[in-house]
Amino acid sequence: MDADLELVGKARDGDLEAFEALVQRHQHRLVHFARLMVSNPSDAEDVAQEALLRAYRSLGQFRGQSAFRTWLYQIATNVARTHLAKRRDRNEVQEPESSTNGPGREPGTPREVASGENLERRVIAHDQLRRALAELPEDWREAVVLRDIEGLDYREIATSLGIPMGTVESRIFRGRQRLKAALKGATHD
Repeated sequence: MDADLELVGKARDGDLEAFEALVQRHQHRLVHFARLMVSNPSDAEDVAQEALLRAYRSLGQFRGQSAFRTWLYQIATNVARTHLAKRRDRNEVQEPESSTNGPGREPGTPREVASGENLERRVIAHDQLRRALAELPEDWREAVVLRDIEGLDYREIATSLGIPMGTVESRIFRGRQRLKAALKGATHD
């Protein structure tokens, strides 16, 4: 059962507070997903905002055949793809990710008390993972991020990306293999 269906129905009927509740429920994860896809924090905010705006405008087209979250990630994936294509067309160089939240922290993540050594190790690991993800082919990165970071199941990913389940499995397998090799190589540097 989709926990969002009641809110979606109200939002579809014009209840702005219901849509605001949907935004509050999904915005953080959507920004996190976009950040991993476009590798630039300010661009990620723009991608997430555009995805939410498109979702609002298209609520009448949502039929509930998949979870609202799956539908929202489908929109966000398409917005991120468009953004990356435009950036490639402009021949922009990817800026390294920086964060005003401090090293190794995602927005909204509670600050954890850790020893300096543990914190440094976590920051390095996070940076290595972010760099390794950025090196994956876009289609593999989408599948791996949706599964391993956003927690969507294979069927939801297939729906979100509009591809067969076998393709999802293949992309995740290949992406994980490449990540594993990249991260293993990074620890030996």
